Amino acid sequence: MYKKELGYYFSTPIAYIVIGLYLLVVSLFLWVIPGEWNIPQSGYAQVDGLFTLSPWLFMLLCPALTMRLYAEERQTGTWSVLRSKPMPLWKIVTGKYMAAWTVVVLAQLPCIVHYLLVYHLAEPVGNIDSGAFFGSFISLLFLSAAFSAIGSWASSLTKSQITAFIIGLSCCFVMFYGFDLIASMFEGSSAAGYIEWVGMNNHYESMSKGVIDLRDVVYFLSVSILFVLLTIQSMKKK
Repeated sequence: MYKKELGYYFSTPIAYIVIGLYLLVVSLFLWVIPGEWNIPQSGYAQVDGLFTLSPWLFMLLCPALTMRLYAEERQTGTWSVLRSKPMPLWKIVTGKYMAAWTVVVLAQLPCIVHYLLVYHLAEPVGNIDSGAFFGSFISLLFLSAAFSAIGSWASSLTKSQITAFIIGLSCCFVMFYGFDLIASMFEGSSAAGYIEWVGMNNHYESMSKGVIDLRDVVYFLSVSILFVLLTIQSMKKK
């Protein structure tokens, strides 16, 4: 199932569009478009703009990549054919999810080029916080895994790919930034800290400091596994 789905992504323009669009937008903001994320304008040897911009791009790209996983199968009637094969449901769901996440990971890997460019442009050469970069890079991998799981679950809820995209986008936004907005309403109270902890942004920023805390890793793995299990349960009901 994993090979089938991955092959589908790369036999159609989907994967190339997602990867190309992500790399193009990131490169433009980091090197061309004037602003706070522009590296030459900032005068500092850092790639922080990449890790500030990427979560917002992933909120769009991950639901767009996963919206077809089940919505299209059910709309075209191929889901019944797929379920008739001697393959457990959890393998189908896991294979589809891993294929979608793999495409997102492949989109992230070329971003190491930005690190290498800044590394060699810095004065002196190598004067860049490598720990913060790779900590942030790993946190992006975990974040994209969680967003892909949420998008997969959203696709299992409906036959409409557009509806699946909207649900996935909304859930990713709430999970990443919504809890911070709610916590700000309770600022100063003990509840604010607990509400922030539930949101992804708190854990993402923690890992972005270059320290990989086991609690943050467990959090992202738990969210990813939870939504994969919800996807399995949703498709089992249908």
